[in-house]
Amino acid sequence: MNHSDLHRTRIKLCGLSTAEHVKHAVALGADAVGFVFYPPSPRSLTVSEAVELSRYVPPLVSAVGLFVNATPEWVREVTSNVPLSLLQFHGDETPEQCAELAAIAGLPWWRAVRVGPDAAASDLVESSLNYAAAGGILLDALVEGFGGGGKVFDWSLIPTDLGHRAVLSGGLNAQNVSDAIRRVRPFAVDVSSGIEVPGAKGVKDPARMAAFVRAVREADAG
Repeated sequence: MNHSDLHRTRIKLCGLSTAEHVKHAVALGADAVGFVFYPPSPRSLTVSEAVELSRYVPPLVSAVGLFVNATPEWVREVTSNVPLSLLQFHGDETPEQCAELAAIAGLPWWRAVRVGPDAAASDLVESSLNYAAAGGILLDALVEGFGGGGKVFDWSLIPTDLGHRAVLSGGLNAQNVSDAIRRVRPFAVDVSSGIEVPGAKGVKDPARMAAFVRAVREADAG
């Protein structure tokens, strides 16, 4: 029995900021679209922009809100206006802070774990246990600043028993995602900078979006 008999790798396309790209993501069959609510990011949205984009997210496609060290007030303002399905925490939030912020919204949440060059598999297991209440653990490369660094980390660090909770991120693109899926068997993959116009942070490229989704499907089938 091969991988595709057991599992379809879920796909999240993150950092979307135009109606055209949200509609394109949905048409490609993305399972989730990511909206960034971190003002320093070039991909960040205002509440009104996100409300407009959410009109193009149909039932059974998740709208994920990405937050970095957000205040309870900001989470409340966003989630009381934007129909999100899930929160994703990318800052220095403790398990308690994640739970408190998610409770404000009444939504499930994922925790991003930034994997540095000195990380060990045991560190990832520990993070997974610390954030046991999280619906998923998003594994990203440790870079300067937060989110969308476009850097790959050492996938061999990921314990096999973490796969079912793992959302693999960090430097993924159409060229390397097949290899990542074969090696890690993540529940889902998450891409942002890998589907952008080179050198234009936050500007998505419809052709790269399509190539990424196609590569994931081929990896599942193969």
